[in-house]
Amino acid sequence: MLGVIALPGAAFLFGLLLLPDSPRWLILRGRREEAQQVLLRLRGDAVIVAREAAEIEESLRTPQAGWQLFLQNANFRRSVALGIGLQLVQQFTGINVVMYYAPRIFKDMGYDTAAQMWFTAAVGLTNVLATFIAIGFVDRWGRKPILYAGFAVMALGLGVVGTLMNGGIESHAQQQLAVGMSLLFIVGFAMSAGPLVWTLCSEVQPLKGRDFGIGCSTFVNWIANMVIGATFLTLLNGIGNAKTFWLYAGLNFSFILFTWLLVPETRGVTLEQIERKLMAGAKLRDIGR
Repeated sequence: MLGVIALPGAAFLFGLLLLPDSPRWLILRGRREEAQQVLLRLRGDAVIVAREAAEIEESLRTPQAGWQLFLQNANFRRSVALGIGLQLVQQFTGINVVMYYAPRIFKDMGYDTAAQMWFTAAVGLTNVLATFIAIGFVDRWGRKPILYAGFAVMALGLGVVGTLMNGGIESHAQQQLAVGMSLLFIVGFAMSAGPLVWTLCSEVQPLKGRDFGIGCSTFVNWIANMVIGATFLTLLNGIGNAKTFWLYAGLNFSFILFTWLLVPETRGVTLEQIERKLMAGAKLRDIGR
């Protein structure tokens, strides 16, 4: 179980050897021509490359003043709060409940140790593969439609698992349905809140405070992660399996409303446009398209 981790690690190391240097890193060190060559490989259009290189140079001339900006500017505080909210939402979907305690969950479904390990591996594989849904459609459908779909799928998956556990999982068909709904939940997360929350947290922060804003939201992500991991077994023992899964299903359903009320649609909108609207005092949901 531990040794097999070396295989993706070796593949990742090999992939790193093939990566070019970051254009931003190259420009930061005065190697503009090399940066443009890398950008040309990535973008394939000299006009786009010239514009992006100029934008990178401009951004590097903008000093980070996140803490000072946070104290002085209420609009920046709103974007930081949105980033923190998004990371809380991501963790309270319950994803790490399933990731951390998958063997215990599958045990409660009636599976033996060998099956628990296989299904736990299936959870990880499903998470990886379903991420490609977001990669393929995020710039076609937009951020918010995918988030709506993901939260609905997660609520459905956990709701059905809770209902099955409430009635008692006795037959093999019920076991299979419970596993299927658990994996459906993983698909819903990996196609939506998993990758898109990180994308949105970087997009909604103004350039001068981006490092500070992303730092705050990432810090909160790990604090929430700790809270989720520390409370799950307590919830199971306190209110039972079914109500615990219903709780997380209800949270996912409520996150649809959170997305509608506060999350902007940033597809096809430049970071500069988002920043201008934010600093002009537009509603958070309106700083995108």
